Amino acid sequence: MMPTPLLQVRNVSKSFPGVRALRDVSVHVNPGEVLAVIGENGAGKSTLMKILAGVQKPDSGQLLVDGKEVSIDSVREAMHLGIALIHQELNLADNLDIGANIFLGREPRRMGFIDSRTIYTKSAELIRRVGLSLSPRTLVSTLTVGRQQMVEIAKALSVDARVLIMDEPTSSLTQHETEQLYKVVKDLRSKGMSIVYISHRLGEVKELADRVVVLRDGQLAGELSREQISHDSMVKLMVGRDLSQFYQKTIHAPGAPALEVVSLRTPQNPRHEISFSLRAGEIVGVAGLVGAGRTEMLQTLFGVTPAVGGRIRVGGREVTPRTPLQAIRAGIALVPEDRKQQGVVLEMAIRENISLPSLRRTQRSGFINFKAERAISAEMVQKLNVKTPSDRQIIQYLSGGNQQKVVIAKWLAMAPRVLLLDEPTRGIDIGAKREIYKLMEQLAGTGVAVLFVSSDMEEVLGMSDRTLVLHEGKLTGELSRSELSEQAIMNLATGRGRDGDGTSETAFASTSGSVRDA
Repeated sequence: MMPTPLLQVRNVSKSFPGVRALRDVSVHVNPGEVLAVIGENGAGKSTLMKILAGVQKPDSGQLLVDGKEVSIDSVREAMHLGIALIHQELNLADNLDIGANIFLGREPRRMGFIDSRTIYTKSAELIRRVGLSLSPRTLVSTLTVGRQQMVEIAKALSVDARVLIMDEPTSSLTQHETEQLYKVVKDLRSKGMSIVYISHRLGEVKELADRVVVLRDGQLAGELSREQISHDSMVKLMVGRDLSQFYQKTIHAPGAPALEVVSLRTPQNPRHEISFSLRAGEIVGVAGLVGAGRTEMLQTLFGVTPAVGGRIRVGGREVTPRTPLQAIRAGIALVPEDRKQQGVVLEMAIRENISLPSLRRTQRSGFINFKAERAISAEMVQKLNVKTPSDRQIIQYLSGGNQQKVVIAKWLAMAPRVLLLDEPTRGIDIGAKREIYKLMEQLAGTGVAVLFVSSDMEEVLGMSDRTLVLHEGKLTGELSRSELSEQAIMNLATGRGRDGDGTSETAFASTSGSVRDA
């Protein structure tokens, strides 16, 4: 006999103004299994998880725990039933220590006072369970994102959670932290805990999941057993088509130099000089391990952190921006890694976000020209295929992929010469990734020079005309498209040189000339 599911969702539907988020969705979670829930942005994954965690209520349908129908009206009620949600944006108070965070709002008391001894004793046991060898008195603000993730899991264990919902848990983790999380997930499963795992990274889904449930457009698109899980089968269910031609790379004839960087020294790595050039119509990738200085280089090019040495030329004219405004005027645009903190104003509408950098162009006698603003917004929404009821939609209600399109749209409205992209597909689904790649190709075809940073090796290999590789703030080499391979990139990214023999200085010398001469 099949065991009674620990948690069941039967025919659940949920709508928001202008959006049908879920339609008759039925899912179940068995005791002691890892159930992966995948789908494109806007497929309904987050809405379903929020319903299970008591953050939102369904419009119709049933929720059952241990075979009995329940009403989950609040987060507290969900916790009482043994359901805990770890959000993608971690929900910790970084001015408090680990123990205080684990028991925040549920502090044990003795004679009316908070029982600190019990808090720290129990917290020490919980953080050991998740593989941390730290004092529970350690301030959360001093922890890496990966360790903060483990504190969130310890917090869930403290309420005796039987179902742990993890929303994109590795999106901000290093490879080492990701591997540690895998160990914790597998250990919790072996001890009988059920885990609902949401991720866009299909490799980790294949690594961890016992079953996969796929949502598409708010409906259940299909389910895969452990034996059926493969990259192709998951992609086909998510997007409803075969994406065998995922990277449709077009080689464009490069034009004149659009960006020339000579002996650039960034504030973070002032001892190392970086020199390269980027031609109009080229897509050049920037690879490297965490801490290699990739983001810092883009921020220096954009004037966020002014260079401490070197020269920057755009279209043959020396600019070396010391502020983002100077970079924008020179024709440089930056799509940052953290779109929610640095790319958009979440409380504002799509139209206002798209027109924000163009306000000077949409002003008339000191007032905003709303007709021009509407025209710019309408053109960009159509051009980038932003999925929204209207451009008056508040941007925080868009999916991650559509938010990213808006970030790119506001810069395209400025017609930049050079577009800098920092992790352009981070945290977005596979269908939205394909649209971003297509857009990059279109921009290159119109003569825009694209320089993009990515931690996704497939993305670098698939999209780059050339790839620059950084190691600890130093440009260790350049690889042409014919030379690109995972091994070649990793040799340079780890400072081992082009052939993995530790000759990174030689590799740089042999490539930097060709970069400058380009």
